[in-house]
Amino acid sequence: MIKTKKLIIIGSSSFAEIAHDYFEEDSPYNIEAFSVEKKYIQGSTLKGKKIVPFETLEKFYNPKDYSIFVAIAYAQLNRLRTRLVNSAKEKGFDLASYLSSKCFSSNSASYGSHNFIFENNTIQPYTSIGNNVIVWSGNHIGHHSNIGDNCFISSHCVISGHCQIGSSSFIGVNATISNNINIGKDNWIGPSTLICSDTPAGSIFKNPKTEISKVNSYKMFKLNMSK
Repeated sequence: MIKTKKLIIIGSSSFAEIAHDYFEEDSPYNIEAFSVEKKYIQGSTLKGKKIVPFETLEKFYNPKDYSIFVAIAYAQLNRLRTRLVNSAKEKGFDLASYLSSKCFSSNSASYGSHNFIFENNTIQPYTSIGNNVIVWSGNHIGHHSNIGDNCFISSHCVISGHCQIGSSSFIGVNATISNNINIGKDNWIGPSTLICSDTPAGSIFKNPKTEISKVNSYKMFKLNMSK
C-alpha cells in the first residue's frame, strides 16, 4: 500500500507494537515515532523508531504534518486512553483510525474518530461505532447496534441486534449480549458472560472461574509417568 500519511503512536506496550505492525502492513500511514509520557519512558527506541516525550511532542513533530494513534488498551476502564486522546487533540494533532481490510463492514455502518478495528470482525448493517473504540479480532456486532465512545471490545464477543453499549465499557472475550439490550456506561463485562437484560451504569459481571478437577490428566488417561 502506498504510504501517504505520517503517524506517531502513543504508547510502548504490546498494543503499541501490534498497532505499529497493522498500520505498516495495512494502511496508508508510515510510522515515524512512538511517544510516551516522560516518567514512563524506558529506552530510547521501539521497533527501530524514536520514543519521544509526550509532553513536548508538538515541539519536535508539527501537528499539521502528523497524525496520532493512542495504543492504550482498557487501563482505568478506558480513561487513560481517553485522556491521552484528548491531550493529543489539544496539541493540534489529527487522530488516526484503523479499519482492517479483512473486516466485514456494512456500507451502512458508521464510525467516529480514533478507532481500531481488527480483522475478522463482522459489523452488520446500520451499526454505529463511536469515538475512541477498540474492537479486537473476531467479533459479531449485530445490526442496528450502537457502541458508545471510549469502549473496548475483546475477541469473539457477540453483540446482538438493536443493542446499546454504554460509553467507556469493557466487554471480555466470548461474552454474549442478547437482542435489544442496553448496557449502561462504565460496565465491565467479564469473559464468557451472558447478558440478557439491561444493566445499570458501573456494573461488573463475572462468570465463576473454572475449577481444576480432582482427577488429573495422567490418571484419567491411565498414563504411567514413571516410565
